[in-house]
Formats: sequence, structure tokens, C-alpha cells
Amino acid sequence: MTAPRDPKPTVNFIDVYCAYYQNLFSGVRSFENFKALHLGILSELKCKTLPRIAKVAGLDNSQSLHHFLTESPWDVADLRHRRLNRILQVLEGRSIILIEGSRTPVSRPRRIERF
Repeated sequence: MTAPRDPKPTVNFIDVYCAYYQNLFSGVRSFENFKALHLGILSELKCKTLPRIAKVAGLDNSQSLHHFLTESPWDVADLRHRRLNRILQVLEGRSIILIEGSRTPVSRPRRIERF
């Protein structure tokens, strides 16, 4: 049996951040799509559609990203749980105020959560 191949590298800080979540994905392609989505979301694209994200990430088309979001066997609850634990770990007990804004200017944030 051959060993699975390593995922293709992207930008270093995305690779480092996403490595924390790698074992949530059953295959290397799913993990590569996870990294590609992060690359696209953090890119300077004005309109973050899957075809545009795919182009920025160097993919031939957006089909694999669409499949990753709709058909892959990863669990979003596990991802959210791990992300929250990671944030709490980095905070080391310090409190923060998380402000979730919106794309349209408003007089106040939509929601404020305290941790």
C-alpha cells in the first residue's frame, strides 16, 4: 500500500492555519479544497464566488470546491468546535469582544459576543 501524497502547498500562513484541521478531512483532496477556500476568502477578490476563488487558487474549475461544500463527508460541527477550542487556546484565558459586522454600513454591529 502506498502512502497518501502530501497536500499541495499554498501560502505559508494558510498552510500553517489549516494544518490544525487536516485530520478532519478523510482525503487529501478535501483538505486541499479547504485550503483553497481559505486562500480565496482571504484574497483581494471583490466578489467571492466559487469560480473566482477556484481561479485565484489555481484550480481548473470550481467543481471540486462545490463538491467539497455539498458532498464531502466532513462535519461542520467538528470544524466549529475545533476552531473555537483553538481560539480559546490562543487567548490563554484573556477575554475579548467579537464584533460581527456586515458588508453594508450600519450604525451598529449586528451582533456582539463576549468570550
